[in-house]
Amino acid sequence: MSPDNLAARRRRIAQLTTMGQRLGYLLYLAAAALFFTGFATSFRSPLVTAIIVCLLVGSLVLAPAIIFSYAVRAADREEPLP
Repeated sequence: MSPDNLAARRRRIAQLTTMGQRLGYLLYLAAAALFFTGFATSFRSPLVTAIIVCLLVGSLVLAPAIIFSYAVRAADREEPLP
């Protein structure tokens, strides 16, 4: 693989990890907002379901995004590309 292709691939993965982290943290924020809304009013079944879905999807998106961001940074340190 040429260095240009590798650099483009790393940049693309870095962009995807940034988007994944933003989405994951946004879903955690939504879960927290929904939790406090339910705490102030009453926890109804759809609200609890929404909180659980936000936490599960946020975790499924955020964990790989964090791991891949560390991998991209380590690759950049180990083998810098133009």
